[in-house]
Amino acid sequence: MASNDIRDRLQAAENWILANPNPPQKWPWTWLHTTGRTAYALVRDIINGNLTLHAMSLVYTTLLSIVPLLALSFSVLKALGVHQRMEPFLYQFFQPMGPQGIEIAEKILGFVDNMKVGVLGSVGLALLVYTVISLVQKVERSFNMIWRVPDGRSVSQRFSNYLSVIMVGPLLMVSAIGASATIFSSEFVQALIAIEPLGSFVLILSRFTPFFLVASAFTFVYVFMPNTRVKLRYAFIGGLIAGVSWQAGGMLFASFVAGSAKYAAIYSSFAIGIILLIWVYLNWMILLLGASIVFYLQNPSSVAKRHRVRFSPDLQEKVAMVIMWLVCKPFSEGKPAPQQEKLERQLRVPGEVARRMSDKLIRGGLISLAGPNGDLLVPGRSLDLITVDQVMSVVREDEDNMVRRLPDVLPPGILDRGEPTSKTFAELLRSQDPDRH
Repeated sequence: MASNDIRDRLQAAENWILANPNPPQKWPWTWLHTTGRTAYALVRDIINGNLTLHAMSLVYTTLLSIVPLLALSFSVLKALGVHQRMEPFLYQFFQPMGPQGIEIAEKILGFVDNMKVGVLGSVGLALLVYTVISLVQKVERSFNMIWRVPDGRSVSQRFSNYLSVIMVGPLLMVSAIGASATIFSSEFVQALIAIEPLGSFVLILSRFTPFFLVASAFTFVYVFMPNTRVKLRYAFIGGLIAGVSWQAGGMLFASFVAGSAKYAAIYSSFAIGIILLIWVYLNWMILLLGASIVFYLQNPSSVAKRHRVRFSPDLQEKVAMVIMWLVCKPFSEGKPAPQQEKLERQLRVPGEVARRMSDKLIRGGLISLAGPNGDLLVPGRSLDLITVDQVMSVVREDEDNMVRRLPDVLPPGILDRGEPTSKTFAELLRSQDPDRH
């Protein structure tokens, strides 16, 4: 009896989160509803296994690419003589692993110092760049999977965007560190420190500076990596959550390493390698989970019970008709065109369904993108020239020409519109071969 009561309450909570026809409109219920939907989607994605699979793939690629990546990133900093300022961040990354983690950081820095990009030759430099780009490309694929983006960047965009971030990103990080150090050492700030309680506040703020830099780095990655437009406010929220999770995960992992003497006894010298794999995997999971939070905050309609929605013909046709109505109605009334993202959110169906139908209607020429940002939806032709049959034809169109590959075994006209559909297959087979019956 108690188990049934618990099950009913869980089902009621799930319905309130996922299938609430009247979502709350007042705080704190709006916050609780959004948090519950996002947490539900994150747990579902973890159980689904896609996030863990991509994180494990990135761990393998990271181990192969970390030295070339740091070599390229540090090359610009070395030329300016400021590469020492980035080294504390590398030590901070490995610090939760204890003394052996610091030793690993020193060895990696030793490899980077020994790797001279200028003497590698054209082939060696090409392989170095390819190794680094392959890592960033895998990160982009993971983010595109989270954001349901079917296409990645072109080859030219990858080389230009990836290399610019790899080379310029560390320089911006060093500039931020130098700027913060200059601000805290200025006479004005020193005068504030002498005044209490401002002095204590400034000291606390200075201690949180590394955290803010890490959160800013997460925010930048969430905005830049997906091959789609990400709103800065959602990326900032995800960056803060990921930054807090990274700091908390580091402390928990440090306590785990401190009590892992039994692992060292079992695995001997392999223990540090296993701990390194776990720590890198944990970092990638935090990064990908933060990206998922950003996606679900920006696309709340994508929160559903299943990771992939079943595209029934009835759903596709009705979504396409509703989109056409919401685009044509304001156009006929002289009102502003709806923004694509807001319109898809208004449909209250998973975002991938709405985006798939709107993309089909755009390719079919029934609606078009307009506006300075190219995100407003307007009719693609005069409203007198858009019929319901045309909308249905665009939705049902076989864009990949898969129908032509089917064997030609059906009776002629059986799938034509207007034909009766009440015939049984026994009647159809008898009409094809009457001598057998």
